[in-house]
Amino acid sequence: MSDSTLKSKILVWDAPVRVFHWLLVLSFAGAYITAESERWRLVHVTLGYTLAGLLAFRLVWGVVGTRHARFASFVRGPAAVVQYLRSLFSEAPAHFTGHNPAGAVAIVLMLCTGAVIAATGWATYNEVGGEWLSELHEGAANAMLLVVGVHVAGVIVASRLHRENLARSMVTGSKTGDRADAIRSAWWPVAVAILASTLVFWWLQWQGAPVA
Repeated sequence: MSDSTLKSKILVWDAPVRVFHWLLVLSFAGAYITAESERWRLVHVTLGYTLAGLLAFRLVWGVVGTRHARFASFVRGPAAVVQYLRSLFSEAPAHFTGHNPAGAVAIVLMLCTGAVIAATGWATYNEVGGEWLSELHEGAANAMLLVVGVHVAGVIVASRLHRENLARSMVTGSKTGDRADAIRSAWWPVAVAILASTLVFWWLQWQGAPVA
């Protein structure tokens, strides 16, 4: 966190985190939209598997990734979350270079609900378990949609309070901050590998699709 030493634009979000973020948005949104359509079932399943793969990557990257991508750098206890939320109503809201404590809660919730969605979706698709798994799958998807909505609202509020476009920073990777908080590399080779693996998987799914 840095309030008095904000100086310039620095690299905060590495390329793998950014590619993961937008692929997750695309996968969840697409899977949610196609959930009730039998015609688009293969698309729904493909995006569901993609979501599962992305979550697996994020869990690994949250341990071995760059500074602000690591869970240890932003996951905090309830006291830190409450303190941050209180600061939003003060004249000097607490500023964090990486994820703020409230955003960290949303991220953890999305990872957890995403894991439930992927597991119950696989079980439902492969007819493992009963109807309750299908209902849990749908409930988890709706819960994640709610978390996403709160997360988006939080991004908008924080962007206005701190006068910085947080959504744009997840595209460019840059935020205003202390130079000492910058990461050294964007790790583009890893990001390219994630995107390429996703596109190859989608292509294989398309090639294996049954002919109507």
